[in-house]
Amino acid sequence: MLADVWETMAVDATAESTLWADCLLSELDRDHSAVFSPLAEARYALGLETIYEGYLVHYGRPRLFAPPDDDTALLLGDYLYAHGVARISALDDVAAVADLSELISLCSQLRAEDVDGDGQLWAATAALLGRHALDEARTALRLHSDPVPLDRIARETAGDEAVDEALVEHFVRRPA
Repeated sequence: MLADVWETMAVDATAESTLWADCLLSELDRDHSAVFSPLAEARYALGLETIYEGYLVHYGRPRLFAPPDDDTALLLGDYLYAHGVARISALDDVAAVADLSELISLCSQLRAEDVDGDGQLWAATAALLGRHALDEARTALRLHSDPVPLDRIARETAGDEAVDEALVEHFVRRPA
């Protein structure tokens, strides 16, 4: 299924705009590494990886796209956020959409304040998407810059090895 994730993202972006098509990396240069979707239910994979690609376009090293300038990166990242959230919304999972909205908002705060913890936030959100289980841990990160509660619940849910793999993949792409 994950191979379809990358193809779907690329095809949909190309169909949406020639600007997005021009931003696509060549097939040989694309990285089809799933980062956080392996921690989540399979039904969330496309939406979650689309939102994560938008995050990488805004703040890190994207896997499928190479926008030529900051303005295009901002627009493309927002497009990917919107499409990812729409994909999750189509699953009729209001709690998952709320979790993703919190994720996007808190990641923006972390980047603005130059605070670490985005990897743990992504891991916990993926692992507990739609389960109403993230409020306290997100508050610790938001108010005290403490990602430990998020890391703990991600590991309790998805396992140490899976979270470690996701964080390693994230840290090679994350914002500097």
